[in-house]
Amino acid sequence: MRPIQMVDLKQQYQKLKEEIDAAVISVLESSAFINGPQVHSFAASLASYNGARHVLPCANGTDALQIAMMALGLQPGDEVITPSFTYIATTEVIALLKLTPVFVDVDPKTFCIDPKAIEAAITPRTRAIVPVHLYGQAANMEEIMKIADTHGLAVIEDNAQAIGSEYIFSDGTVKKTGSIGTIGTTSFFPSKNLGGYGDGGALMTNDDALAETIKMIANHGQSKRYYHDIVGCNSRLDTIQAAVLEVKLKHLDAYIDSRRKLADAYDQAFQGQPGVTTPYRAPYSKHVFHQYTLVLDGIDRNGLHDYLASRNIPSMIYYPVPAHRQKMFESFGSSATSLPVTDWLTERVISLPMHTEMEQEQLEQITTEVVNYINKQY
Repeated sequence: MRPIQMVDLKQQYQKLKEEIDAAVISVLESSAFINGPQVHSFAASLASYNGARHVLPCANGTDALQIAMMALGLQPGDEVITPSFTYIATTEVIALLKLTPVFVDVDPKTFCIDPKAIEAAITPRTRAIVPVHLYGQAANMEEIMKIADTHGLAVIEDNAQAIGSEYIFSDGTVKKTGSIGTIGTTSFFPSKNLGGYGDGGALMTNDDALAETIKMIANHGQSKRYYHDIVGCNSRLDTIQAAVLEVKLKHLDAYIDSRRKLADAYDQAFQGQPGVTTPYRAPYSKHVFHQYTLVLDGIDRNGLHDYLASRNIPSMIYYPVPAHRQKMFESFGSSATSLPVTDWLTERVISLPMHTEMEQEQLEQITTEVVNYINKQY
């Protein structure tokens, strides 16, 4: 049996080796390493896949979030409502731009931002909402968009963990996450469901004017070479990454199907286990399982993490310290913010290996060891 990995990128590459190698070699032979034709081709393919009018590639998912806030014209002191239960990049860029992060709680079942908490946090200085589609599950976008429309707020979807996920509206309309809000952002970090072989990211929008602004910001604020109309940055997806991603995009739906089947197998293995809550599947969300995350109650989460490590089984805690309790946000007084669900989850969540190359023997070893540990706790 192969060693168990949280994400087995080596095996994934071996299955796509012929396609990937040919794509990379084509870039090497053309030597169009920056802004080559594969960048434009991939952007068009992703726009078609995700149902967005425009996809603007950039250097990474963090840049995508920053560029989105810059494109919306947010000014220092403007308030941005965001969950605290997320990777730090979501909230870091808010402070970087001297905006004010307003941390709110999440739904205890979906782990995504709670629309009721958003409504309660809105003030005259609120300008934007950043819902995070955490672990591969869509936030409640229908409710979030209603709130945004009522209060005239922009919505920036952090879709780094949920590309390919779909949201089902109450009227039956289905849209891909990232294409619903004012701007969608995503990351192509190698471990993502659609991951490159280095850093990468993208923004998507259905607003033509906003797309032009985003394009300018990501290219030093210029619409014409050497003529800089606005303050921008240098954030590009390189051609080799675009070539790799275009190959992998063709397989994304198959990857998602494999992840869902693995999640079903995990669910079955843990069914009826005391103190264990398996991932909830919201009726409006088609979960893509970037992570398979358990919630443990009455079970030593850190103890399980260490126990699995002693048996050469990786696991991860996403995230042990929420944003509102991070030192970087002390100046905002965020540590005094009451987010009981977020604090409760950070002490109890644990993510198990989740990838498309999982072998049955590996799955059985993981689930057996988790169940063994739980049984010793009861």
